[in-house]
Amino acid sequence: MKKSHLIILGALAAVGGLAAYWTLMPGGPAPVAKIASPVPVLLGKVTSRDMPVVLEVVGRAEAYETVTLKSRVDGQVASLLFTEGQAVKQGDELIRLDAIDFQLRLRQAEAAVARDQAQLAKAKADTVRYAALRDRNFVSEEKVNEMRTNEAAQAATLSADKAAVDLARSQLSYTSIRAPFAGRVGAKLVFPGGAIKANDTGLAVINRVRPLLVSFSLPEKYLGKLKSSLAPGNAACRQETCLKVTVSVPGDSTRRFVGKVHFIDNAVDAATGTIVVKARLDNQDETLTPGQFLNLSLDLDNLPGAIVVPNEAIQQGPEGPFVFVVNAQQQVEVRKIEAAGGYAGVTVISKGLQADEVVVTDGQLRLTPGATVVARPAAAPAGAVK
Repeated sequence: MKKSHLIILGALAAVGGLAAYWTLMPGGPAPVAKIASPVPVLLGKVTSRDMPVVLEVVGRAEAYETVTLKSRVDGQVASLLFTEGQAVKQGDELIRLDAIDFQLRLRQAEAAVARDQAQLAKAKADTVRYAALRDRNFVSEEKVNEMRTNEAAQAATLSADKAAVDLARSQLSYTSIRAPFAGRVGAKLVFPGGAIKANDTGLAVINRVRPLLVSFSLPEKYLGKLKSSLAPGNAACRQETCLKVTVSVPGDSTRRFVGKVHFIDNAVDAATGTIVVKARLDNQDETLTPGQFLNLSLDLDNLPGAIVVPNEAIQQGPEGPFVFVVNAQQQVEVRKIEAAGGYAGVTVISKGLQADEVVVTDGQLRLTPGATVVARPAAAPAGAVK
């Protein structure tokens, strides 16, 4: 190694040693403490206002009435008088069966009635004639009683055959299958020429969709409030706003449909701890279809003067929900809270906060108890003009 290099290394070592001595010597300069800079956060204010208790759940649409058409007699399909998906009125003829066999049975029954009427007339005449002969002592009382018995038997036979006529006429009417109520008919389940069995073969399904039902489940803790609201003596719940349900289609919040709870099931599901509730919608334009999944918001109650905070302020920890509260010195403290539901972007706080307090709504990941914060401006909405 060259002599000049050795001289340079020696000088550097001497400078380093002097610096270490100067730093460590008694009375030397103390190390400078690093001051943490304020954490930029978004702030929100705790407010007090009247808040509705709104439950948001998912439900499924149900037909108000539904029926699977079946024939009441065995037979063969002659013709279908509806198109799939057609709106039908009560009493519209939808399916016609081959009626020849039933027409012939009716004619046979009517002929039997005519025969019985003739035989009854003869029996009555015989009774009158034998009664006259008895009065002249040409026949015995026993013979007259025999004629009366024969007359009664003929009358009973006539009554039975008249019932057979009514039965045959009813069976003939069953060959014309009609809509039991107004609704919308589904797909064809049979076709002309197909044989069907009485009360067995499904022919078509009719759903009544005006009005429409929406079925959903709620936790059993709300059962008391639901029952009290629907009680007959609750005059306040006669208004349309009581237990109002707002329905929307998932993925399309632009259209909303308003209905009202009108049914609560008679038992709680022990497996899930929920109870089935149904709401009724007018659905006059038939926008909603049975079986469709729907989003529902149920107005269960109203809380006057509730303490609310933005949903973004609430954090979840090992011991439950909490928020960062900012004091007058712009320092944060961790505050445990108890939430009592929420709606429209805010949460109702039942314990832990007071009105007009300031909380952190964004930037919580960088905070620790006692940290100093500084408010930063909120980001401009996407698409806003700068």
